[in-house]
Amino acid sequence: MIVKIVSILCTVWVLAANSVEGADSELKLPAKENFYLFLLAGQSNMAGRGIIEASDKVPHPRVLALGKDGKWKPAVAPLHFDKPVAGVGLATSFAEVIADEYPHATIGLIPAACGGSPISSWEPGGYHSQTKSHPWDDAIARARGAMKDGVLKGILWHQGESDGKPGLAEAYEGKLQELFQRFRRELKVADVPIVLGQLGQFPGKPWDEYRMLINNAHIAVSRRMTKVAFVPSDGLTPNSDMVHFNTKSLKVFGNRYAENYLKITD
Repeated sequence: MIVKIVSILCTVWVLAANSVEGADSELKLPAKENFYLFLLAGQSNMAGRGIIEASDKVPHPRVLALGKDGKWKPAVAPLHFDKPVAGVGLATSFAEVIADEYPHATIGLIPAACGGSPISSWEPGGYHSQTKSHPWDDAIARARGAMKDGVLKGILWHQGESDGKPGLAEAYEGKLQELFQRFRRELKVADVPIVLGQLGQFPGKPWDEYRMLINNAHIAVSRRMTKVAFVPSDGLTPNSDMVHFNTKSLKVFGNRYAENYLKITD
């Protein structure tokens, strides 16, 4: 009986939260200094391709997400809208840890990842044909819009699969460092923490020398730049496509992102 009551209450909360999406007046934002914003950038493993479960539709009361329309809404999967296959990502579990760490704050997630996007599309004017979007330009515009309501506290990055190829991997390290510097410069947040995750280490799809170059670049940039953390993907498992992390692993990955974020902010 108790389980049934809890289930009903959760359903009511989800319906109420979803109704907020179309009614801005009902969604009260916190004071700007208490609204902690995080930009989500990169490609599909940041956008999330995890299978959505019922629990992923139950929002945390202090975690919001910026919708495609530029309006804040409760953060339920899918956060991203880059492709129809968008699902569970790592950002929600990240945000829940941060919300617990800072009980006075509301967390605002800014989805901006684009599935399949190479790092070259994360340059001013860059275009990504798969999503018919301009990843860099769109991310900056969305971040600036969100920063009218809150304070940018971090950037979460996961990308590199599309650049693990001959002729691209060799130049990746320099492009990645320049990208991180540009994020900080364009958004006027000189020391904002940046957290980047390791590519999937899936036994069914072993790395070649080009994937290794991407991995080495991630580690090198995280060591060279201040307040940049590298998050290992050890032990995480994929969907059947052997490309994307599964739902369970994405939630673990999000927790790891949060742990590393808190380390570099401390």
